[in-house]
Amino acid sequence: MNNRKIFDFLRDLQENNSKEWMDENRDRYHEAKEIWIDQCAAILDRLAKIDPKYGKIEPKSTIMRINNNRMFHPDRPVYKDNFAFSPGEMSDPALYVHVSPNGSFMGGGLHHPDNKTLKKIRAAIDYDGEELLKILQEDKFQQFYGGLSEDPDQLKTSPRGYSEDHQHIELLRRKNFTAIHSLTQKEVNGSDFTDIVERGFKIIQPFNAYLKKAIDFEA
Repeated sequence: MNNRKIFDFLRDLQENNSKEWMDENRDRYHEAKEIWIDQCAAILDRLAKIDPKYGKIEPKSTIMRINNNRMFHPDRPVYKDNFAFSPGEMSDPALYVHVSPNGSFMGGGLHHPDNKTLKKIRAAIDYDGEELLKILQEDKFQQFYGGLSEDPDQLKTSPRGYSEDHQHIELLRRKNFTAIHSLTQKEVNGSDFTDIVERGFKIIQPFNAYLKKAIDFEA
């Protein structure tokens, strides 16, 4: 797939982020978007061999609007400078792929879960944090993702209801549970890009499954 055209378009959009420019380059946008949808379809086909549910997902449903939501953030540019792929609900831990001239990456987990979800994750860690540590400390996980991503929002003290000397206090302090693997433009443009995404998906699955089990649990 000619993913280079995606980067060419996004780079030009970055430098000319306006409705006027987009209107003049609408054909380029649709061409780049269709290339990305084809790439998403190839990823879904590969993931379906691991989990059949991905074979039922429409590729178009995995991409996101290029328009920024400026209602509460009027300072944002009119358009995003990236294309993304996510085959799950935003509230669920799922694979996420992000391509942009500013940096591409893939990963999984949950970013900024709401308070109810965060409490459930903490309850799961309190009950069986060893299982999560085992997942995070797997050699493949460490080599590909390098552990959990840095969490700038984590608490400096223990969360309410948990003691400072809890054996999993470092995990309990977190507000974000994500793991990220950076991708080079060469990798995204390469013929083995789908292979890389498949590998990352297989590695992130136990982590996503742990979080999913935690948030689906009803006491």
